[in-house]
Amino acid sequence: QVQLVESGGGLVQAGGSLRLSCAASGGALSSYAMGWFRQAPGKEREFVARISRSGTRNHADTVKGRFTISRDNRQNTVYLQMNSLKPEDTAVYVCAAGQRTGSYYSPSTYDYWGQGTQATVSS
Repeated sequence: QVQLVESGGGLVQAGGSLRLSCAASGGALSSYAMGWFRQAPGKEREFVARISRSGTRNHADTVKGRFTISRDNRQNTVYLQMNSLKPEDTAVYVCAAGQRTGSYYSPSTYDYWGQGTQATVSS
């Protein structure tokens, strides 16, 4: 059973940056596709970014050019670098791991989820 723990959230002003981390235990992240999702109050969970086992990256249009997903298999950790943050990026950010085939932007593709880390962007 893979366990995921996110960290790195916080309060930042618009235009600032945050780097989120997702550390895994109980399994090798190299065996999983990894995703980041976010959920704002009153909204549905939203796909943010994904990195495949081979390193292929996909980012949502809303964050493309500002956010970058990466992975360090030796550290068993996945990162989300968030630059040029906007107030509308405020949400709980959750990482996920999956081995299923399916749409990378769909939560149902992922098997394991962390608890999330709050990122708040002030205007």
